[in-house]
Amino acid sequence: MHASLNLSTVGDSNLTNLDPQRLLELTHWPVKIGIISVLGVMITIGNIAVLLVIASSVSGWSRNSRYFLLSLTGADSAFGLIVMPLNLCVSLVRDYREGPDALCHVVAFCNATVYSTCMYSLATISFERYIAVFYPLKYSSLMTRRRTLFLIAFAWSFPPILLLPISFPNGIIEVHFSTASLVCNPAYSTNVAYSLILTCFIFFPCSLVMTYANLRLWCAAKKQRLKLRKHDLIRRSRRDIASRVLVPVMAVYYICWAPCMVAMIYNAISGHSVPEWVEFVVVWLPTSNGFLNCIFYFWINRSFRRKFHLLFQRLSLSLCPGLAKALAASPQSQFVSGIWDNNNSIHVRSATVSSSCTLLTLAEETHF
Repeated sequence: MHASLNLSTVGDSNLTNLDPQRLLELTHWPVKIGIISVLGVMITIGNIAVLLVIASSVSGWSRNSRYFLLSLTGADSAFGLIVMPLNLCVSLVRDYREGPDALCHVVAFCNATVYSTCMYSLATISFERYIAVFYPLKYSSLMTRRRTLFLIAFAWSFPPILLLPISFPNGIIEVHFSTASLVCNPAYSTNVAYSLILTCFIFFPCSLVMTYANLRLWCAAKKQRLKLRKHDLIRRSRRDIASRVLVPVMAVYYICWAPCMVAMIYNAISGHSVPEWVEFVVVWLPTSNGFLNCIFYFWINRSFRRKFHLLFQRLSLSLCPGLAKALAASPQSQFVSGIWDNNNSIHVRSATVSSSCTLLTLAEETHF
């Protein structure tokens, strides 16, 4: 267990009781809290914008794709609405000493649950994308609405069940508040077996599904592109859309999640923690994935951008009635209105891919 004190309650009398390393960590708190707050605002604003757009139908997206993407957006939003406020509250309000703390156990449980749900949501999107591309004729029978909702329910319910022991003080694993990362963290070295079980049931399966599915999709798109180029069906100057989408998605995933898992395994096996700023970065990197997903799963898609622009335009016109009246009779406004109405119609496709999967012949029709 790590002894830590609340910055707001640390006075001149008890600062002398802290070791130099802990005192140095306390002096860095304002900078860390500022970074966490900015990141939380970015995640919240980005995912609220995404929710406003995909709450209704988006051209080219199937109902199942929207369900999976809504699930991912909900998990990402939890970073900014649950994880960050809880840990900042703990950092600023509580005074932590040696010994278990019930609140910190609950916060650690919420942290781990949101992190795990996000990984499972990413894995389900990759799985749906794989089925859509490689089994297009069977997509409707394989990915029924009931199975889609079951996968989403599993992604949200299985992690809390697996992580429930973390929420109990004096349970199978200890929890401490880290002044390095400003997070309530399980002390993984206090139960190595359980810590390794968590990685085997959460990180590794999700990473395996995502890596296999996206690698197969990338290879299929590459093969299709070479075949079309061989028959001169596409221009050689055409950009490789699959690489522009799938490679960044997987690169961002591993950059954000792998360091955190490595630090977790290192702590569990060795019993030692990583340096202060390394711990802060690896713990909060996964939350940045909640903002980056807004870019690579949504904003990079042309249909999403078009719907966002139309939504923003309609919101602007509703807030400025004078401007709306001035443009009411213009042909351009009628044209935009027609596009909006058409874009809000229901698009049901038996085997559509999700927003970040622009592959095969669809990739050749997408312009960025």
